[in-house]
Amino acid sequence: MAVFRRFANLFRRAQVDRDIDAELQAHIAMRIDANVAAGMSPEEALRDAVLRFGNRTVAKERVTASDATLSLADLGRDIRYAGRQLRRSPGFALTVILTLALGIGANVVVFGVLNAMLLRPLNVTGADRLLELANGRPGDDNQSYPDYVDFKARNSAFSDMAAYRLGYAGMSSGGNAEKSWEYEVSGNYFDMLGVQPQLGRFFHASDEHGPNSAPYIVLSDALWHSRFNGDPRVVGTTVDLNKHPFAILGVAPKGFHGTEIFFWPEFWMPMVNEQQVEGYSFLTKRGNHGLFVIGPLKPGVTPRQAEDNLLAVAHQMTRENPTDDDGLAVRLVKPGLMGDVLGGPAKPFLAAIMGLALLVLLAACVNLAGIFAARAADRSRELAIRLSIGSTRWRILRQLLTEAVVVSLAGGALGTLIATGMLKFLSHWQPISEYPIHVTVVADGRTYLIAVLLSLAAGILPGLLPARQVWQTDATDALKSGTTSARILRRLTLRDLLLGIQIALCALLLTSSMVALRGMERSLHAPMGFVPEGAMVADTDMQMAGYSDNSAFPVQRRMIEAASQIRGVSGAGTIDSLPLGGGGSNWSVYREGTTDLRNSNSVMTAQSYGISPGYLRAAGTTLLGGRDFTWDDKANAPKVAIVNQTFAHKMFGDEPAIGRHFLGGDKTNYLIVGIVENGKYEMLTEDPMPAMFFPLDQEHEANTILIVRSDLPPSEIAGALNRVLTEIDPTLPFSLRTWPDRLSFPLFPPRIATATLGVMGMLAAMLAITGVFGMATYTVSKRLRELGIRVALGAHRAQLMRAALGRPMIVLLSGSLAGLILGVLASRLLAALVYEATPRDPLVLIGAVAAMILIGLIATWIPARRALAINPAQLLRQD
Repeated sequence: MAVFRRFANLFRRAQVDRDIDAELQAHIAMRIDANVAAGMSPEEALRDAVLRFGNRTVAKERVTASDATLSLADLGRDIRYAGRQLRRSPGFALTVILTLALGIGANVVVFGVLNAMLLRPLNVTGADRLLELANGRPGDDNQSYPDYVDFKARNSAFSDMAAYRLGYAGMSSGGNAEKSWEYEVSGNYFDMLGVQPQLGRFFHASDEHGPNSAPYIVLSDALWHSRFNGDPRVVGTTVDLNKHPFAILGVAPKGFHGTEIFFWPEFWMPMVNEQQVEGYSFLTKRGNHGLFVIGPLKPGVTPRQAEDNLLAVAHQMTRENPTDDDGLAVRLVKPGLMGDVLGGPAKPFLAAIMGLALLVLLAACVNLAGIFAARAADRSRELAIRLSIGSTRWRILRQLLTEAVVVSLAGGALGTLIATGMLKFLSHWQPISEYPIHVTVVADGRTYLIAVLLSLAAGILPGLLPARQVWQTDATDALKSGTTSARILRRLTLRDLLLGIQIALCALLLTSSMVALRGMERSLHAPMGFVPEGAMVADTDMQMAGYSDNSAFPVQRRMIEAASQIRGVSGAGTIDSLPLGGGGSNWSVYREGTTDLRNSNSVMTAQSYGISPGYLRAAGTTLLGGRDFTWDDKANAPKVAIVNQTFAHKMFGDEPAIGRHFLGGDKTNYLIVGIVENGKYEMLTEDPMPAMFFPLDQEHEANTILIVRSDLPPSEIAGALNRVLTEIDPTLPFSLRTWPDRLSFPLFPPRIATATLGVMGMLAAMLAITGVFGMATYTVSKRLRELGIRVALGAHRAQLMRAALGRPMIVLLSGSLAGLILGVLASRLLAALVYEATPRDPLVLIGAVAAMILIGLIATWIPARRALAINPAQLLRQD
């Protein structure tokens, strides 16, 4: 019953206050009666009783504090009081809320992406036990199909294993083929993941009976709706993949898009039928590493135990296949980021961006700390009055903290709302149009929890700063008129330090953003071994029109000759994989005469390309020596190659390479007939890599990328190309884009880094402007009388500005210098984010200094005008 009465007190607080007053009055009356009985006069008895019981307000607070339910009521009263205080100061409230919304919103967005990429498991059953088998050699993260079969059969740590790879095919159903992205998967893929179809059925391992034995596909929900209008009768019908019939078995569930976080395929097909679709079989090629292998651990098995078991299996496989690999090794990684292809760079990048976002929030908190300190100083007289009438220092501090937490939660709510909208935008954003890439970063409970924690921390920490002022406030001294302002102005060293830290953080972030911009500029103008400007790219895979690798050559030659006849075209040629296009292959290369073709005996691993005559001219690649390929370099002619400078130096040192031979991994002897400049092949930040080029007729490849160089406008050359290619084969699907547009894939990381750092720099600049503006405005407002006296005594404008804004400008300069030094020291981190990033670039330093000067001018413009507009006569009359 006592508990129920305590909670009932929450709803009858007025009556409880009257009861407490009555109880106190009864005790005072009893004390008065006792004093009178002891011989005191009624006046002395009353005075003694009141002195003994002390301040009645304090006594009531002590009674309330002893009752938890009444303390909750006090908390509610503190919140209402904080709301009234904020309504009285809308400018203060709006400044704090917007400042926190910027800092918290940036952190929620970054954490949402970090959570989606690295923390949240795949959306499949048992995802926490799912691991990927990456190859142990750096730069070769995938497995071969024979190795997958052996690992699956011989390991004792995984309950099952499945393999998959990403690709595309031309899908048609009675019309022209359209490029559609796919997963080629092992037959047990869906069963291992525990996924159930929403329509029809999946294919299983029992459907496979050798190569080309399972002509089935499973549609994604998106393709089912977009191409087949969500018709359930599509199950059992047939579509063509690269002119080969495949039956539609079913439709995958709506939320399932495979086992890669970013890649959204349009259909799944059995891996055993890849030769039928692609004209090439890797199922028996142990050295062809192109598969992702994943599997769930058995109950009770740790990743370390599983890795040890796989290494033992790998050693056994190496002994059985000595010419395959030198010490086959396996690493277990988290699935979903294409092994370490994306997972390796993504982790440090996101960690660094999260650190920068926390720096923005720290700058916001420092800004708020200065604002709260100034607000507490302005309210010192109010606080002194409350202390003098009996309120405790703890009660005052609690109310100040409540006010800080209320406003911080409001800022956090606004920031989270903005961040949620940004995350939804990112989930529908397709950053690289030619690839089905989507970043699914919908906010979840973990994201919202981080937002709440950041909001509380951002409110409590700055709100604690006035505690020192509250604890040191002398009520008698604070009530004396004219002393508060002067004393505050002499004791602003803590605010100066906080503002200096904020300016330093701002300068650091601005330096980082400018380094990113300069790195992006360098990446666009870096020597790449080709000239994308002025070139049009026609991309197709001739297998989508039914051509094989061998039958594609005559059509490819007709395409080149027809494109060369277009008015204004200065060069045309084909390549099987575009440099920096996200594809390509590499071979192990040996010296002439090598008989033991193990990796340990190879000189290097070189990028390999098949090109036509005329490609080098069309691409703008400089031929440094020797000759280009001609149409006489036929399949039955001697095998020839063109290599780049790095290849020639690694193979022959400083000796001439033209006319020399080397041995390919297929035991073919190649004659070097030309040397070209080095280039970029996989990513912009790579070190010089060896590369070799082979004639189109000797390196048959149905994948065809036609490069056409012309001075014509892109729209005109695209229209002409479309007409001539359609005349050659109307069923052949192709895409036409300028070569600079095709660089969106390799430029995506530096562009994201530049945009992210630029946003962080802008947020930091906004916070710095508000911080300097707040300090300058506060200084001028508190010194109006002093400045008016200076003007009356004949002070010049320069002297007046020095007195009014000297301190803010000193803090700005000191903080800027510290931030620039931090930016220089952070060069290693910045270099990891963007291409050729260096804060020692003179343009970066000049730009950062100019930006900080501009911030200072913007922040002090209004306070300076107010100081210059002082009318001393009006101020003295007001006094």
